Amino acid sequence: MSLEQIQALLEASEEVEFKALNKEEIYGWVNQMLQQVHYRKLKRSARGLVRRYVAKMTGLSRAQATRLLGMYLRGEEVQPKPYRRHRFLPRYTRQDAELLAEVDEAHDTLSGPATQKILQRARYDFGDARYDRLAELSVAQLYRLRKSHTYRQRLVTYQPTRPTQVAIGERRRPEPRGRPGFLRVDTVHQGDLDGVKGVYHINAVDEVTQWEVVGATAQISEAYLQPVLEAMLAQFPFRIQGFHSDNGSEFINHTVAQLLHKLLIEQTKSRPRRSNDNGLVEAKNGAVVRKHMGYSHITGPHAAAIAAFYERYFNPYLNFHRPCGVPEEVANAKGKVKRVYRWYATPWEILRQLPDLAKYLKEDVTIQDLAQRAKAQTDTAAATEMQHAKQKLFAGIAGKKGA
Repeated sequence: MSLEQIQALLEASEEVEFKALNKEEIYGWVNQMLQQVHYRKLKRSARGLVRRYVAKMTGLSRAQATRLLGMYLRGEEVQPKPYRRHRFLPRYTRQDAELLAEVDEAHDTLSGPATQKILQRARYDFGDARYDRLAELSVAQLYRLRKSHTYRQRLVTYQPTRPTQVAIGERRRPEPRGRPGFLRVDTVHQGDLDGVKGVYHINAVDEVTQWEVVGATAQISEAYLQPVLEAMLAQFPFRIQGFHSDNGSEFINHTVAQLLHKLLIEQTKSRPRRSNDNGLVEAKNGAVVRKHMGYSHITGPHAAAIAAFYERYFNPYLNFHRPCGVPEEVANAKGKVKRVYRWYATPWEILRQLPDLAKYLKEDVTIQDLAQRAKAQTDTAAATEMQHAKQKLFAGIAGKKGA
């Protein structure tokens, strides 16, 4: 069509509207029509006429028609641009997922807030630049990152095989009133097999700071238990003021009572029908002892090796590098009190927050010594060292079983 014919068509079809069926048809027709009218050689007024013609015949807006004509003038072929989906750059890289898997492998996959605390300590307390992004990781994003393919491909979790009243001690809850040194103590048995007794783990947790010391003994008789308790009490950096246990005969006996009396430690025991009296240490039995030692049978003769592992690797890791949830009691409008966990910190971090800390420490322990031990290794380095020692311990136990 000539320009005169185009103008006549526009005037005659002013009340008529046209619409193309698809985008490919529009672009193909526009490209062909502009070539036929030699659009690049047209004057300004003629180009305006062609733009009106393109908008009329295709149903496009004025701006859309102008864009297509501009493409043609730039020497481009008038054709639809391929669709490109917008993608945001991933904030956390493959290296971050692998680093998170390394941390979880070392710490046996702690809860989200506890892991978040370890990542923050790794960056800000120990200055490890690899944790720049992970230190800002939210708990929700942490759990999403754990579901990623990279994380699942990298994570390797080591776990042992799992098979299916006397007048000693006062029946009451201890009252620490914010002071460290009031222990909750319980026993974890490694099971019997064919009439052979398994090793006994002795778990002691401070009520205020959650400072935890674990020991092991071949038997829970008085002769075996006394040296283990003495060694465990010596590992606490503060003076022990209270010793609370359930009513088991391993703790409610004259030997233990004499030992505690000699050390000027008050002994208390759980009350009947009060299942939460020793709840703190019972929770730690599962979350700490069972998680790392498993449920399979370990005979009593291995108790010495296990106790050495606890003292050298496990207990320092628990107290200087493993964050715990610190309970906060909140009362609702009806007066019901429940515990919420807003702060996660290592037992050492909880301990150093106490006012007048120095007066609770033993004479041969200083705050500087404890701070130096906490800074000697990063959390993940200490956890990795502990895991290697644990694997070596279980390898030795399995080897003696085979022999």
